[in-house]
Amino acid sequence: MKKIILSLLILFSLSSCKKEEQKTIDDKNSSDSTSITTTESENTAYISKEVVPDKIGDYLAKKNDTLYVTNFFATWCGPCMKEIPHFKNKIEELKGKPVKFTFVNLDQKSEWNGAVKKFAQESGLADHIILLDAQKLDENFFPKNFQKWDGGSIPFTYMRKGDKTDEYLGMMTEDVLNSKIQDLLK
Repeated sequence: MKKIILSLLILFSLSSCKKEEQKTIDDKNSSDSTSITTTESENTAYISKEVVPDKIGDYLAKKNDTLYVTNFFATWCGPCMKEIPHFKNKIEELKGKPVKFTFVNLDQKSEWNGAVKKFAQESGLADHIILLDAQKLDENFFPKNFQKWDGGSIPFTYMRKGDKTDEYLGMMTEDVLNSKIQDLLK
């Protein structure tokens, strides 16, 4: 019951009524893509990828030699914003290696072409950000995809390489991030 209440709380707090123009795209350059749609404002070339909640489990479940680092964040979350530079450093450090960083944004849909767009452009992470519409989440989303996270707080980082996984709830220091990535790359 607690998980259902927390999921509904997240759903309501992250929901919005603003509709965006959407079109489906094929991501032919990525062998680990999911079902995504794009949201594009008329005044900009910025394109955000929206992942469908029932497909995020497939995305997180990739079992191959690539290390997948998936961070769930929101632009209004202070601890989320404090840990982003650590991830950016690792992205640069591990460039060309089999490591894929993805940031799943949980802002309200009405913020996607505002605060999220601004953050993506200023941080240089636009290619790494996907959008998750909390209105589309159901009570099974969290227990189906995660062992430690019930959706009650962020940031949350999920890492997978092959059969090995790691879940971290809360703000990650640079040392913790480095340690976790090193352990999974062994």
